[in-house]
Amino acid sequence: MNMKEYIAQAEKDLLHTYNRFQIVLDKGDGVYLYDMEGKKYLDFVAGIAVFALGYNNKEYNDALKHQIDKLLHTSNYYYNVPAIEAARKMKKASRMDRVFFTNSGTEALEGAIKAARKYAYLKDGNTDHEIIAMNHSFHGRTMGALSITGNPKYREPFEPLIGNVKFADLNDFDSILANVTDKTCAIILEPVQGEGGLYPATEDFLTRVRALCDEKDILLIFDEVQCGMGRTGYMYAWQRYNIKPDIMTSAKALGCGVPVGAFMMTERVAQNSLTSGDHGTTYGGNPFACAAVEKVFDLFEKDHIIEHVRELTPYFEQRLQELADKYDCITERRGVGFMQGLVFDRPVGEIINKALENGLLLINAGPNIIRFVPSLIITKENIDEMIAILDNCIVE
Repeated sequence: MNMKEYIAQAEKDLLHTYNRFQIVLDKGDGVYLYDMEGKKYLDFVAGIAVFALGYNNKEYNDALKHQIDKLLHTSNYYYNVPAIEAARKMKKASRMDRVFFTNSGTEALEGAIKAARKYAYLKDGNTDHEIIAMNHSFHGRTMGALSITGNPKYREPFEPLIGNVKFADLNDFDSILANVTDKTCAIILEPVQGEGGLYPATEDFLTRVRALCDEKDILLIFDEVQCGMGRTGYMYAWQRYNIKPDIMTSAKALGCGVPVGAFMMTERVAQNSLTSGDHGTTYGGNPFACAAVEKVFDLFEKDHIIEHVRELTPYFEQRLQELADKYDCITERRGVGFMQGLVFDRPVGEIINKALENGLLLINAGPNIIRFVPSLIITKENIDEMIAILDNCIVE
């Protein structure tokens, strides 16, 4: 079948929960993807911030091929070496104490919610505890993660959700205080909101929230699914200010293409929350997924990925700002590291579609923001190529 025929077949067979771009991708190499007809695309989406190391990385591929020939799955009734090694390296990178591997970011959020509620339950035996989440946040589409996602359009069709969730505003500490009660067990936020518009949390806000949580024995949960794994120039975004959470989630670039996530916690939370039988997963932490995680951490260190992001961020921001200064329709550039956004005064769908036609992959964050979450291996030349294509698309 040709590309159009495959797309027609997919529309018959797949549940229509995505408005997909009308291409069938076939292979990738470096920061480029190719469709079935051989057309080349510069990729500034990276599988939605997943492919930190780019496509077709030989060392990464070889590690997975090696594990395929050994052992793919065992269940968590048994130990396996890749999971042990991946957990050790993840602890070092995250500065957390305990790791639970999941299959996705949203599953990691489910585990974080359960851990926080169990922690509070063990303190007083009550089950009416509350969680404060942020407006405009996005944490996933399962019922628990959806319950703490701060966008009513995602929640309303599926209500009632888990309940006892309140919403405050990122970087507005007074809105946090207005929602805190003696039932508050956790405050959850993204250190950089992704889907919500590329908004970074400020140091002052995070510092005050951390102090409040310490004062009232409330658990602070950071969702680092998108902004983690080097994207902000730090392995995890909270490390920029050294404001450590009690529980943290990670996914996306954690596996660089293999579906895997994790939630982590401090020893204090681990000793006073989830115990045997409280939480589980059949596939989570299997040898194949953890071989990917282990190799990702090795390559981040070997190839100095975080240093590269820090070195190139000023140039990336400069080129985006030049574009923003050039066009009145662009009202703002915002973001951190390789997690950037251009805010337009109109919907950006037409520009993104035009970019696709011209060999550039982009996505939005809301109707009027173009989001840039490329592989962390991009070069100045890749940035220049992206800017040139985008510039022409805006003109058109």
